[in-house]
Amino acid sequence: MKITVIGAGAWGTALAIILQQNRNEVTLWGHHPGHVDAIRTGRENVRHLPGVRLPPELVVEPDLATSVADAEGLVISIPSKAFRSVASKLSGFKGVVVSTTKGLEFPEGKTMSEVLLETISGAIPVALSGPSLAAEVARGIPTALVAASSVPTAAATVQTWFHRPTFRVYTSPDLPGVEFGGALKNVIAIAAGVCDGLGYGDNAKAALITRGKAEMQRLGVACGGRPETFSGLSGLGDMTVTCFSRLSRNRTFGERIGRGESVEAIFASTISAVEGYPTALSAFELGRRLGIPCPIITEVYLALYQGKSPRQAVVDLLNRDTKPED
Repeated sequence: MKITVIGAGAWGTALAIILQQNRNEVTLWGHHPGHVDAIRTGRENVRHLPGVRLPPELVVEPDLATSVADAEGLVISIPSKAFRSVASKLSGFKGVVVSTTKGLEFPEGKTMSEVLLETISGAIPVALSGPSLAAEVARGIPTALVAASSVPTAAATVQTWFHRPTFRVYTSPDLPGVEFGGALKNVIAIAAGVCDGLGYGDNAKAALITRGKAEMQRLGVACGGRPETFSGLSGLGDMTVTCFSRLSRNRTFGERIGRGESVEAIFASTISAVEGYPTALSAFELGRRLGIPCPIITEVYLALYQGKSPRQAVVDLLNRDTKPED
């Protein structure tokens, strides 16, 4: 298959490597010409995946139109804030389009598959999600993900593109559940990082993850997902790795917030996207609009957007009215 990966960040590059290893004809596109040229000439994404060599057959292309001219499938791995503008430039494509973006459109809360259907009329959306740190995937460390689509044959097609001995891909018909699981877990991961920054222990983080999963499921089901999906790879699985790993951008962002750094200072010092930041606002607004209780998401929103003290946010979570476990 001729497949173009849109996005030359860590995740897009890692997925391009997997696709090339599976003997597809792969083109990798990035929006920054200087960055793309450095990858193409050095055969390494030094900015995002230092030490990982690109397969010699992998084509690296700075022009978007050229990169998709003969593509039979697309994989979009870009931040949610740029997703619509880039997808709009691909409006003439027809076929399977894979979103690996774990976020919601800011601030409306639309999933990336919804954005695809609005911008690419011939697209068959598939979401690829699960516990997947790009640095580990690029180095061949065993990983399992799920490809979800409302069109079963499209999910199966994506499974064949990526599936290999160290990269196991399952399929699911629950496209909204997989997308909401991948997006909402980033907000919970910020909260987990705040716990780390405040010096709380494993008891607190375990409780946070457990209650976060229940909250993520409530909101995700209200938005069309299936309850069981949130116990799977794109729900509990992805949330676990994102809340605990030192490689997790969202957890690290939350830790720095917990230590007292401002949002502005953190963004000024990093080049990586933190999807949980815009998703916190989108998810808060979704929960409010649908009348779904989202206490953890609400406190993350208040800390990030309203200047609430992270320590006070934790206190307020613990001092909520007692209730049965759901």
